[in-house]
Amino acid sequence: MKVLYEEYVLAFAELLFFTVGDDKTVKQWKMDGPSYGEDEEPLHTILGKTVYTGIDHHWKEAIFATCGQQVDIWDEQRTNPICSMTWGFDSISSVKFNPIETFLLGSCASDRNIVLYDMRQATPLKKVILDMRTNTIGWNPMEAFIFTAANEDYNLYTFDMRALDTPVMVHMDHVSAVLDVDYSPTGKEFVSASFDKSIRIFPVDKSRSREVYHTKRMQHVICVKWTSDSKYIMCGSDEMNIRLWKANASEKLGVLTSREKAATDYNQRLKEKFQHHPHIKRISRHRHLPKSIYSQIQEQRIMKEARRRKELNRIKHSKPGSVRIVSEKKKHIVAVVK
Repeated sequence: MKVLYEEYVLAFAELLFFTVGDDKTVKQWKMDGPSYGEDEEPLHTILGKTVYTGIDHHWKEAIFATCGQQVDIWDEQRTNPICSMTWGFDSISSVKFNPIETFLLGSCASDRNIVLYDMRQATPLKKVILDMRTNTIGWNPMEAFIFTAANEDYNLYTFDMRALDTPVMVHMDHVSAVLDVDYSPTGKEFVSASFDKSIRIFPVDKSRSREVYHTKRMQHVICVKWTSDSKYIMCGSDEMNIRLWKANASEKLGVLTSREKAATDYNQRLKEKFQHHPHIKRISRHRHLPKSIYSQIQEQRIMKEARRRKELNRIKHSKPGSVRIVSEKKKHIVAVVK
């Protein structure tokens, strides 16, 4: 069975997790390994009607959601979905529950849609259509109405679900498709995984990343998670490795003495005080990048400048008011359907 996604849940005093695969099954497993000489078998297997491409568990109740041709809501003790919701006919690649308003969930479809659902209603709430396909979304754990979408156009878009016609922020630094995104427990930052063999950490209110992680052997990064203590980041990549990173690269691990802690705090205050000085700003922003990523950044910069120059020339040589100037935030939004 090809496992596309798995979720760990605590149910009925036992540590269990669920998996879905392209064999149209939902399987429930125990976290404890089998005894010596025993084969590992799932506790329960549910045979569905369609191929499942994603799964996510409710944050508080014994409920989970799967997606494929439609979004199904399941009870752990039943073999049939509680309810099914769909909007359109394209396959759905990802579904995520809201960690605060736990009756809300969002999904991404292959027809470039991001659809929001409410379990208390029989029909979806609304959807936003982008220029290119969204791979997954991540909900902010501190603000219930904020979520970030990882898109195929190399960008991430942070939306307020109350006003989907304009993103709150467009995050631009990756040079290939963004495949996964996950928020820190504080809700102030999120980490993204990309096909360009790197992961980046973005502040929620900034368009540029504050940190980038890469290694010579790390291939396309498929998934990424931020740990609950907000200190570490885990990522899984194509070469079958799981890597553990520090959320703050310069942070010292282990117990700090009082003098070390005082020196660290003093240095941090100095950085904050002089952060806008040109030389300090250049040093704090500088990161070594692989040659492939660096060359792609230069190429995209040239292409972006050419597009900007073309737009300015079109405005300059057209009738005043005939060419509408569209902001970067609204360029990639096709429509909002309610």
